[in-house]
Amino acid sequence: MRKNVVALLGRPNVGKSTIFNRLVKKNVSIIEDTPGITRDRIYGTVNYNDFMFHLIDTGGIDVDNAIFNNEIKVQAELAIDEADVILFVVDGKEGLTANDHEVKKMLRKSNKKVILVINKIDSKEYKSHMYDFYELGFDNIYPVSGEQNMGFTDLLNEITKDFKKVEEKEDNKIKFSVIGRPNVGKSSLVNALLNEERVIVSDVAGTTRDAIDTDFTYNEEVFTVIDTAGMRKKGKVYESIERYSLLRSMKAIDRCNVCVLVINAEEGIIEHDKHIAGYAIEAGKPIVIVVNKWDLIDNKDENMKKFIKDIRNNFQFMPYAPIVFLSSLTKKRIHTLMPEIIKVYNNSKKEIATSLLNNVIREAYELNIPPSYKGKRLKIYFVNQANNCPPTFNISVNNKGLVHFSYERYLENKIRESFDFEGTPIVLQFKNRGEENY
Repeated sequence: MRKNVVALLGRPNVGKSTIFNRLVKKNVSIIEDTPGITRDRIYGTVNYNDFMFHLIDTGGIDVDNAIFNNEIKVQAELAIDEADVILFVVDGKEGLTANDHEVKKMLRKSNKKVILVINKIDSKEYKSHMYDFYELGFDNIYPVSGEQNMGFTDLLNEITKDFKKVEEKEDNKIKFSVIGRPNVGKSSLVNALLNEERVIVSDVAGTTRDAIDTDFTYNEEVFTVIDTAGMRKKGKVYESIERYSLLRSMKAIDRCNVCVLVINAEEGIIEHDKHIAGYAIEAGKPIVIVVNKWDLIDNKDENMKKFIKDIRNNFQFMPYAPIVFLSSLTKKRIHTLMPEIIKVYNNSKKEIATSLLNNVIREAYELNIPPSYKGKRLKIYFVNQANNCPPTFNISVNNKGLVHFSYERYLENKIRESFDFEGTPIVLQFKNRGEENY
């Protein structure tokens, strides 16, 4: 299902980040405490009732700051362009300013649904300013307090009021999205795949849904490749704002079965590569890392070892991801990619017999009995697989509060040693014995 996009806009210090944190509170990342991943908090995912939407936070718009004018305004314009709903945040404590009117001018041109959010209504000054905001001319006005968590139910109801619950038709094709920052060779890789000898391009035209979808046949099986490079906006200025390419990748990740993260062999790994990979893992998607432009690297054998070590150091949160070195330009080693995509997809769907699973966990427990804490020791009673895509395991214990993250990692590693889950994240859910709703 396509996720809607909501953007927060406003001048500096009106409390956009506080509101952002309030709205995304139910979407706590399962990998936030894992070393090696850096999250750009400009993005989040909000779950409310039966809806889920992406939330963008933007920099404060300040007409008095000359440094702001280029980059921040472009960021705001791109956020407006991407958004289905815009939350225009103003400060109920300070009242209206010239900057608020500047933001209003930008939003009036957008023809998007705008909700005026008056923040800081818990302040004493709010009553003296509350009617001033009607000057801005917006019909949808919602007072909230980000600090005191007031008014958010009504706001969320208004945000999601026009969202449609439209499920995509059942599609048995394996979909993989080619993700990564700009200019790493995503489109070239897609073109190389579509022109590879054993690949037959379908006559069905690709549809543009936030990215370019193309059906093709590989070894008599139909696949869909989603090219996020198809999301480029008009003008080079958009491409200079790298962090916004993450949102385009997020949209493609939501719809795919497998993510192919492309890294530029010449430039190496940068933080933004980790941002994009982090969202794929949070979304529970299997992933293949592709090091592209490998034809431009000298001493390939020696440098391949160094590159693998560098990838493992930088992507410690997904040591299970296979790595493929290729050149989309020369098509060398391009044949190695599709087998990896198929393998990690199949691994994400894998189901393990309960008896085998319990044998592995029981043996792991006996080999490494967890230490006691305040006279209590973790006991594991039973394990079963609750789901796949990603593989999810319920573990019944005496007290889930006794599960240390290092022991959870140990159990995950033991599961991976016994069963081939290469390329896919797995989820361990600890429940107290007798606890319902696994």
